[in-house]
Amino acid sequence: MTPAASPRKLGVNIDHVATLRQARGGNEPSVLEAALEAEKGGADSITVHLREDRRHIQDSDVWELLKKIYVPLNLEMALSPEIVKIALKARPEKVCLVPEKRRELTTEGGLDLFFKRELLGRAVEALMKKKIQVSLFIDPLAKQVLEAARIGAYAIEIHTGSYANARGGKREKELLRIRSAAQLGTKLGLRVHAGHGLNYENTFPLLDIPEILEFNIGHSIVSRAVFVGLSKAVSEMKKIITSGKG
Repeated sequence: MTPAASPRKLGVNIDHVATLRQARGGNEPSVLEAALEAEKGGADSITVHLREDRRHIQDSDVWELLKKIYVPLNLEMALSPEIVKIALKARPEKVCLVPEKRRELTTEGGLDLFFKRELLGRAVEALMKKKIQVSLFIDPLAKQVLEAARIGAYAIEIHTGSYANARGGKREKELLRIRSAAQLGTKLGLRVHAGHGLNYENTFPLLDIPEILEFNIGHSIVSRAVFVGLSKAVSEMKKIITSGKG
C-alpha cells in the first residue's frame, strides 16, 4: 500500500460505547473515558452522533467532551433545527451532516444534497460563520460531490458502506466509484474523508486513494476493544492508515 504524502488522520467514533451505557441507563462505560483512551491510542479526532432520539450520545456528553478532550470533536448530526441550534451553541471544531431515520440501526446511505437544498445551504452557512468545519456525508456520486462544492462545504465524507458490504467484482466497482469521487472532490478544493463499515481488513484498498485524507471509524474499533482495550484497538487502526501495515 502507498500511504498519502502526509499521514492520514483517524477519527474514532465512540457512539457504541454510549450504546452500551444506555442499555443499563447508568454511567458505565464512560463516554469521556473512552474518548481519552482513544486519544492515547492516537485518535486525531473524536466523533459522536447526537441523534434526535438520543439513543446513545446525550447532550451532556457533547458538552463534557468539548471541555475535556484534547483533540477536535467531530459532531455528526442530522439537518434538524434542534440539533443545528445545539451545534451553533456548542461550536465543536467539526460537524458532519448525515441523513437520519428513526428506525435505522446505523446511518443508511449518504445525504441527498438536493433534498431540502435551501435549508441545507442555510445550515452550512450558519455553521461555517461560527468557524465550524462542515463536512457532508455523501455517496460517491459526481453530482453529490459537485453540489457539496457549490454549497461551500469544507469537506465531504464518502459513504463507504456499499463498498464494505460488496464482494468480488462489485467491491471493485464500488472502489472505483470512491476513487472517482475522491479525485473530483480534491479537484474542486474539498477535503476528502471516508467512513462507514470500515474495519481492520477492508480499509487497506482505500489506502491506494491518496485523495482520502481522513478515515472515521467506530464499530470495528469498539468491537476490537472488547478483546484488547480501546487504546490498543485505536493504535492498531492508526498504524494501518498511516503506514499501510497491520
